[in-house]
Amino acid sequence: MAVTDEAIEKIKGMIVSGALRPGDRLPKESELAAELGLSRNSLREAVRALSLIRILDVRQGDGTYVTSLDPQLLLEALSFVVDFHRDDTVLEFLAVRRILEPAATALAAGRITDAGLDELGSQLDALGPAPSVEDLVAADLAFHRGIVQWSGNSVLCSLLDGLSGPTTRARIWRGLTQQDAVSRTLHEHRAILEALRDGDAEAARSWATVHVASVEQWLRSSP
Repeated sequence: MAVTDEAIEKIKGMIVSGALRPGDRLPKESELAAELGLSRNSLREAVRALSLIRILDVRQGDGTYVTSLDPQLLLEALSFVVDFHRDDTVLEFLAVRRILEPAATALAAGRITDAGLDELGSQLDALGPAPSVEDLVAADLAFHRGIVQWSGNSVLCSLLDGLSGPTTRARIWRGLTQQDAVSRTLHEHRAILEALRDGDAEAARSWATVHVASVEQWLRSSP
């Protein structure tokens, strides 16, 4: 494992230094192993590991390439990791969302277009006043993703996308056991949308905080 770690660090060094850039093809395995002073086996293991986290793209019959290194691509690994959360860490993920999502919503208030606002409004209208819990959760994810995309920060968007996984089950659980959860969620969505329409970043931030905190508070008070 230590040898593989060394191989990973050497390939990482080539990418960080600019010797390998996004989209570049790696030298042939034998040449790269000799250049880095590695065995071909350890190099192969390093390439496999880096491909799993989307740093490298192994194309059968074509070679191995550095990916685009786009934040959204790299942070896909976060979604995979958070799927292994334990139930007792849901609150920790929600706490991180409570920090990041209001900030992203406030940023969106200064950037979102009328067309973007109309699209969010249409999503809420299509949901109706009494959606199923499953439809509400799906719409909730889409609503917040749609807002965060207007923040203009692809890293922030990818981080929040990755953090949504462990909170989805909490949202469903809440919808099944708390009678006013559906109407409350719809009300909070409308309030966020109105703040965005007004271009009021602080109101948008406050409502987004209330929205995440209400789920967090409910979970904290649940047995």
